Amino acid sequence: MRESVRYCNVSVVVSAIREAMTRQPLAIAVLTVSDTRTERDDPSGDLLCERLQGAGHRLAARAVERDDIYRIRARVSAWIADDSVEVVLSTGGTGFTGRDSTPEALLPLFDKTINGFGELFREISYAEIGTSTIQSRAVAGLANGTLLFALPGSRNACRTGWDKILVNQLDIDFTPCNFAELMSRFKER
Repeated sequence: MRESVRYCNVSVVVSAIREAMTRQPLAIAVLTVSDTRTERDDPSGDLLCERLQGAGHRLAARAVERDDIYRIRARVSAWIADDSVEVVLSTGGTGFTGRDSTPEALLPLFDKTINGFGELFREISYAEIGTSTIQSRAVAGLANGTLLFALPGSRNACRTGWDKILVNQLDIDFTPCNFAELMSRFKER
């Protein structure tokens, strides 16, 4: 009898913790990497901003940077150093042209790589665009406790990445597990 009471109390506490965590939106920065887009003409960045805010998260910052490794790295490094930014979503610069350099800019910043993100993104994309998905170099990682996700620049790719992967992984209520519930443990040593 006492064991069931103890179990119920623990269950109530866990429920209360999860409910409190649910009320905390994540602070997400959006970076568009492009030589041609501006904040006024950025359909992919607009989509990510709309989706993250629609899911109850907070837009912490937004910027457009040219396809330049050092500009991208500097902008993302500033957000990684800013404790108020928990997630960075980038769009663009993940292809194979000479100017596409987002993965090269981000990979050296990662403390840990989230290999499954790019793999899953390409698997899901295959159903939508066939073998063209091999041209995506979508990557993700963790840097100084900040989650970083690099998506291709097309609006459709951003929709796929958010709707099929990120919306769940950034939702504390998604089961069986998600990144949101681990946020407080990312800086453990």
